[in-house]
Amino acid sequence: MTGPEHPHPEHLALADIRARIAQAARIARRAAADVTLVAVSKTHPAEAIAPLIAAGQTVFGENRVQEAQSKWAPLREQHPGVELHLVGQLQSNKAEDAVALFDCIHSLDRPSLLTALARAMDKTGRRVPLFVQVNIGAEDQKGGCAIADLPGLLAQARDADLPVTGLMCVPPAGIEAAPFFALLDKLATDHGLAGRSMGMSDDFETAIQLGATHVRVGSALFGARG
Repeated sequence: MTGPEHPHPEHLALADIRARIAQAARIARRAAADVTLVAVSKTHPAEAIAPLIAAGQTVFGENRVQEAQSKWAPLREQHPGVELHLVGQLQSNKAEDAVALFDCIHSLDRPSLLTALARAMDKTGRRVPLFVQVNIGAEDQKGGCAIADLPGLLAQARDADLPVTGLMCVPPAGIEAAPFFALLDKLATDHGLAGRSMGMSDDFETAIQLGATHVRVGSALFGARG
């Protein structure tokens, strides 16, 4: 049974994450309202997402264009106020679908994708905010723009009149994330960008204390992947 005395577990998880965001923001002398919680719903079905929407969560993240297309079409009809962010890698041939579907894209990382996104935005008439994904740990197996290539990619984005709002990173696994968050924060400051998409279920509080404006939380909200 659910109700005020027996809330959905998703409601409890969301309340806990929001409280932890607020506490981390307080420690950093920031306003909790300046941090956007992106609930990463990849691999989870609509039935797991609906209770979070009912509890007031409005921003969700997906990894794949195709999965998001099929899952979110009915959800967005019922909940037109929901924002959808693409937080996974994007293939250039999916750029037009991504621009049509998402309200923000966190994974611009190379000139060919920039060109495809510019073409898609011109064609659809939508200007979707973008984060440039930086390969902050210089890991061969990870997506992201090399730090050395960042100034050139940002200049190309400006020339194409693309709305780059910030930088995004996924630090290397298994080591302390704070230095990588601090580096992304410095890079964003150096390039005059307000947005910092960094921090996930295990480290979002550290990310907030180091300037995160968007935290991407999946397993702490939904449990293990479906």
